[in-house]
Amino acid sequence: MIEKNISHTLHADDGRKPRSDGEQSRERLLHSAIRLFAEQGYANTSTRELAQAAGTNVAAISYYFGDKAGLYRAVFAQYAVDPQVKIARYDQPHFTLRQSLEGYYAQLLVPMLQSGLVRDCLRLWFREVLEPTGLWARELERNIRPEHEALTRVLARHLGAPDDSDDMHRLAFAVAAMALQQMVAGDMLRALQPQLLATPQATQVWLARMVDYALAMAEVERQRLHAPSAVNTSDTPKGSA
Repeated sequence: MIEKNISHTLHADDGRKPRSDGEQSRERLLHSAIRLFAEQGYANTSTRELAQAAGTNVAAISYYFGDKAGLYRAVFAQYAVDPQVKIARYDQPHFTLRQSLEGYYAQLLVPMLQSGLVRDCLRLWFREVLEPTGLWARELERNIRPEHEALTRVLARHLGAPDDSDDMHRLAFAVAAMALQQMVAGDMLRALQPQLLATPQATQVWLARMVDYALAMAEVERQRLHAPSAVNTSDTPKGSA
């Protein structure tokens, strides 16, 4: 199931028409901007640096994007994936919980594990969190919130819990945290234990284990929810100890 999701997540360039010189210049600017903005931040990256890295001139930034801010916005828009497309890979009524978790982790992690460009995009998004320009709030509402809420619904459906309970939100955050650790600390993981991600087979093992761990967490929550003496912690007043 994970391999099937991988094939839907990654898209080959085969069959596309050759790009014109203008399209190639625009693409080079986008690629260079991802790397430089991720490494240095928006404020510390000059238009001259961006143009030099792309092998073009500063006027090209104005021509294609208006200004540096326009290029920055274009980077986020260029590589964003419709959240409903990603959600459809794990929120299907006929999926088992294992299949849903396989789809969730595959759509989130496989592109990052296989593509340096995607890893640069990820670094850029986290740079935006640390040094916000205003785009992070938009990404949170357009992409992150819908995906979190969809995962919460999936877990609730399989565990027989209310869709919007605090218990299910907590579990969804815990399930996502394993993927976030990969996303945030991937470079550290490669430095400490590179064999864990050294081959496609190693990546498959990693993702399969992650699904197993998430299922174990879900089972603990299922037992807690349906235990005769279970305390409904969702009823705990907000802000109380």
